[in-house]
Amino acid sequence: MGEIIRRHVHVSGRVQGVFFRDFTHRKALAFGLGGWVRNLADGRVEAVLEGEPDAVEAMLDLLRKGPSQARVEDLASNAEPPEGHTDFQVR
Repeated sequence: MGEIIRRHVHVSGRVQGVFFRDFTHRKALAFGLGGWVRNLADGRVEAVLEGEPDAVEAMLDLLRKGPSQARVEDLASNAEPPEGHTDFQVR
């Protein structure tokens, strides 16, 4: 296994009630990422992605679009030190 990176992500727009968390969960598992995703009270979706850089970047590209029912207006991503997440959870 190569380098592992972590990104803390906030996605805004029409991202709740459109299966965004399920979409994120399924895609993260397909990319072999660890972390989690949850809805926030302010209408955004928050996620943590940990994995190999190419997989994390590909996942960020997918989250900028979201599932077909979503309308992503903004995605903010901050680098953080990896914490060793190996599974991906919906919170």
